[in-house]
Amino acid sequence: MGQFAISMPQLGESIAEATLLRLKVKPGDEVKADQEVAEVETSKAVMSITTSYGGIWKAWKAKEGVSYPVGYVLGHIEVAGRSEEKPVKRAMSSRGKRDGSGEALSNGHAVIENGNGNGNGRAVLPTVEGLPVPARAAGASYLSPRMKARIEELGLHAADLAGLAPSGAKGRVTIEDFEKFITDLEKQKLTPASSMRVAVADAMRRSWTRPLATVGRSARMDALMAHRKKHPAKPGPTLYAVRALGMALGENSLPAGRLVGNRIVHPGSIDIGFAVEADDGVLVPVLRKVDQTTLDKLIGLYAERMVQAKARKLPGEAAGGSVAVVTNYGTFGLEWATPIPLPEQSLVLGLGAAKVVPVWDEATKSFQPVRQAPLTLSFDHRVIDGGAAGRLLARVAELLENPEKL
Repeated sequence: MGQFAISMPQLGESIAEATLLRLKVKPGDEVKADQEVAEVETSKAVMSITTSYGGIWKAWKAKEGVSYPVGYVLGHIEVAGRSEEKPVKRAMSSRGKRDGSGEALSNGHAVIENGNGNGNGRAVLPTVEGLPVPARAAGASYLSPRMKARIEELGLHAADLAGLAPSGAKGRVTIEDFEKFITDLEKQKLTPASSMRVAVADAMRRSWTRPLATVGRSARMDALMAHRKKHPAKPGPTLYAVRALGMALGENSLPAGRLVGNRIVHPGSIDIGFAVEADDGVLVPVLRKVDQTTLDKLIGLYAERMVQAKARKLPGEAAGGSVAVVTNYGTFGLEWATPIPLPEQSLVLGLGAAKVVPVWDEATKSFQPVRQAPLTLSFDHRVIDGGAAGRLLARVAELLENPEKL
């Protein structure tokens, strides 16, 4: 007579834990080989756990409605005519196959209790000699249905849990980890987030679902500053950049397109937004048909939109629908940044702080002082590649260096 452990099997390559839905046998029940003894739910499906041994069900160590990691001992079966086997270092499926490395591959049947299978789920560790999961795997790569339901109930997002330390198998976050995380939060100093901060956070989460990249180069600003000094309205560098980007996209609208399915949707109008810092957030007023409107004609509307944005009173025609945004982070003394396009956009042009730097002059064979400002272009890498982004940024720099064309 031998007693054998039935453990939570590896139910898929990316599955590290499962929720026990239903126990199908009771202590004292006679079970047959290949009989279903429990139902579990993973992030992908509802599955059955079977035993490879026939015998008498001894006891359950698990409870319905609780999530358990791979390798956790769920219960024991008493098998007549077989001596109890000694614990082994590697978790093995009695009917599983082995891969080339000698690791056992579970197929949902009983697993002999290993050195970590002591009935304590938190003690099950994803080591090379422990669970039949990749030792190199770590982090919460999925959320169980139970976890998703709880997160939705609390109005949270997966990104809100970035600081949650996992304790489950394969470094996964369990529902117990989550509840402890929420309880600990209540002990900290909490400040309500404004509606604008929540809106910005939501936009950035949606933007980050795309593959974003950034390229950069410098532009000489001496001609622009001289042009601005002579102009009676003294337009700011941001407006110059808005007009330059609008002109460049008017010549080739592909970089401002959006990938939908297997087609790129070109913009019907080159509408450019510009970032304005407001209380606890950023607003983006929009200038329409920038490619068809000269710098002089944009000055008055730009100033009006700036005042409206700072007062958080943008009219409907000045909000949304832009194909790109210009942000002047140089006003904060920053030379370089990687701004993120809004969800409905593919581009954001960044303007850094201008500085006087020595530049080699081939004509005089000497270094000459030149005022330069770094430019960055962040883009949706699904729509264009680095070469197209670089050519667009070069055209913007060329227009900024020749402000009379704007």
